[in-house]
Amino acid sequence: MTIDWILLIEFLVKAIISSLVLLTGFAYMTYAERKVAAALQTRIGPNRAGPFGLLQPAADGIKIIFKEEFVPAGADKLMFHLAPVITVIPALIILAVVPWGPPVAVPWRPKGDLMPLGFADLNVGMLYILSVASIAVYGIVLAGWSSNNKYAMMGGIRATAQMVSYELTLGLSVIGPLMLAGSMSMGDIVNAQRGLWYVALQPVGALLFYIAALAEVNRAPFDMPEAEQELTAGYHTEYSGIKFTLFFMAEYIKMIGVSAIFVTLFMGGWHGPLVDQIPWLGLLYFWLKIGGSLVFMIVLRSTHPRLRYDRLMSFGWKALIPIALANILVTAAALISLPLMWGVIAVLVVIVSIIVVANWRRSSTAPAGAQRMRA
Repeated sequence: MTIDWILLIEFLVKAIISSLVLLTGFAYMTYAERKVAAALQTRIGPNRAGPFGLLQPAADGIKIIFKEEFVPAGADKLMFHLAPVITVIPALIILAVVPWGPPVAVPWRPKGDLMPLGFADLNVGMLYILSVASIAVYGIVLAGWSSNNKYAMMGGIRATAQMVSYELTLGLSVIGPLMLAGSMSMGDIVNAQRGLWYVALQPVGALLFYIAALAEVNRAPFDMPEAEQELTAGYHTEYSGIKFTLFFMAEYIKMIGVSAIFVTLFMGGWHGPLVDQIPWLGLLYFWLKIGGSLVFMIVLRSTHPRLRYDRLMSFGWKALIPIALANILVTAAALISLPLMWGVIAVLVVIVSIIVVANWRRSSTAPAGAQRMRA
């Protein structure tokens, strides 16, 4: 068995570039969040470290390296040290099956042998993403449990319940694009959107995926596991220094990850004008779409208050999951070419969705005494 050294070096270079892009993206996401939030609130934001404050992430990184780390006396030290690693690794490897652009010609490959802008196009790519995303739950619950702190433990339990609940909606919301493309390969899904992006065919699925993704990465208004007014800081209360930074890093890298998956499933991936003539433009379009999603997440955090925890959980179970199931029903009806039945079902789904959301709002806003009486 001979080793293709060119292919091996190619994969190593891709891995290094991917890691650098995600780590740099994490650093400058903190800068972007502060700048966008400052603009929304008529403030200046970071402007001291470097021109326009562009060196602020570097200054923060240098500072955090020298911060002292504390480990609680009663903590399970092995799990305490391991939990941040378990949380951050899935965020770094989840994009392994996402195509960053179309195949391109490179000088070190034979003529006609195009290099894919991605690591691996698995035929079960979506299953890989869902399985890797679920691993981060273990890191968060272990962080809360191993800290020997009741507030951290409550934060870990909250985060686990929230992430497991919204993973159901996340999994159901991706079934629509998988059915339309007829494949679980992320490359096939992108290629199937050459003429029309799936956000036009699956607007409900796209909305459900985005909401569930926000809850999955604990972003506002779904950041209840970190509700500092109730739990001090949540599952990472006892963490400091580099270990706290790993949790911080995981959240921001997962923001990039879920945005990339959303763009791939619903926004055409790397498709855009002139990509057929200039394939490298696909890489630019892909990251521009991701940037738009990230800015939208920052705007949401700056403009929307977090949900009360019981309302957050009931919203996932009583509203999102029934609507996701109805969306799958409509998609299946459309795919078996029954236009009249599809129209009738679509109307019924809209009515059911309105009733479900209205019932959820009524039940979640009723006084506690009234809820007990109904129960």
